[in-house]
Amino acid sequence: MGGKALNDLNPYLHGLYGPVKDEVTADDLPVIGEIPRALHGAYFRNGPNPAEPPKGMHHWFDGDGMIHGIWFENGRARYRNRYVQTQDLKANGASTMPGIFEPSRDAPGRKVHYRDTANTDVIVHNGKLLALWYISGQPIAVDIETLDTVGVENFGGKLPRNISAHSKTDPVTGELVFFDYALYEPKMWTGTVSAEGALTQFQEIDLPGPRLPHDMGMTENYVILHDLPVIFSDSAIRNRLWQIHVADQPTRFGVVPRKGGDAKWFEFPTCYVYHVINSWEEDEEVVMAACKMVPNGLKPDPKYGPYAAMADVLALRAQPFLWRMNMKTGEGREQQIDDALSEFPVINNDYAGRKARYSYHVVFDDCIEQRFSGLMKYDLQTGKSERHDFPQGVFGSEPAFASRIGASEEDDGWLVTFTADMDGNSEAHVIDARNFSAPPVAKVQLPCRVPAGFHGIWAQGV
Repeated sequence: MGGKALNDLNPYLHGLYGPVKDEVTADDLPVIGEIPRALHGAYFRNGPNPAEPPKGMHHWFDGDGMIHGIWFENGRARYRNRYVQTQDLKANGASTMPGIFEPSRDAPGRKVHYRDTANTDVIVHNGKLLALWYISGQPIAVDIETLDTVGVENFGGKLPRNISAHSKTDPVTGELVFFDYALYEPKMWTGTVSAEGALTQFQEIDLPGPRLPHDMGMTENYVILHDLPVIFSDSAIRNRLWQIHVADQPTRFGVVPRKGGDAKWFEFPTCYVYHVINSWEEDEEVVMAACKMVPNGLKPDPKYGPYAAMADVLALRAQPFLWRMNMKTGEGREQQIDDALSEFPVINNDYAGRKARYSYHVVFDDCIEQRFSGLMKYDLQTGKSERHDFPQGVFGSEPAFASRIGASEEDDGWLVTFTADMDGNSEAHVIDARNFSAPPVAKVQLPCRVPAGFHGIWAQGV
């Protein structure tokens, strides 16, 4: 089967997920409703967008990174999208690095084994955006006003290795707290970069074997590393997967001082965690809230042919949990927050690493494809939740919380998210966080479709 015919069966190259061809700039966008004057800043969202039609088996995660941004000021909005100019993208098809359905290769000097697309996460640090990759790659600095790529950020040449997606920025100190891992080595690394861009701490953590973590926790004084029972596997790739679960191993979380020191490990029942909600310190405990994966209850769909297994793995189903780790007694406790399914959690990032009351999650459409049909607001103190549904046939992105200018309370602001429908139309929705189930206060009409993608961030006042 040729590449084109093969990829006609790939659901993540068509419809909501199909790439957009052009880089677009548009000012003074049309609005349904009214953009609040106290909404001032920008929402950015990263995701995969293949610059060239794939020639062989293509995993959704392989698409070249493209950041979509919308800036709000004085009741108006402007939009632009730009490719993240990674080393592999700039090779104009000449890159020798494989996608994740192919055997891995070494990349001398880069410490990656696959095409590094910087397509997964986007965070704000030192006045710039950093585009990050989920298998831990080179962080790419992006101009926060234009989305033009600045280049690889190696912090004055001091970065020893790579940085993984879901590294964190501390809202109080401005520090970047990061982690790194390797596909073949039984090690993980963590470090800190100052608000001004200087590497101030870096250390290696030994593991029982290679692991495939996706996120980390951060508190005022600690990082929480994930030793999860999932590993990379060449044999799994031959079965159109790229990871395997090792069910007889416990899940372990390692609490490591941010200033350096030994990890204190806590064991919990076997599970996998993609995304952390938030982490904080509470008396003698370090607490992490995250979305714990549960069986999706779906069966691979034969209509996707060789992509059926990929679609099954991408059908994320998770529930919110708390893990409490007592630093004095060594006791660990797991507590379920809710039995509803949700994922891609965000908070008001002014509270990152501190105890926050509210989190906001996406709700999945009831199908095997990764479609977000609504949002959920959780009260982490009471466990109560409130739901915001997108219109029928409209699907959203991971949102970001945007504080009202001058806000003094945690949920005084809006959720901003991109949406897309099956007809190729996209909008940015502005949702009142305190009137969450109500229709958006503003729907900003975008000049092009925003393909379904991964993670977003709010930058206040830019």
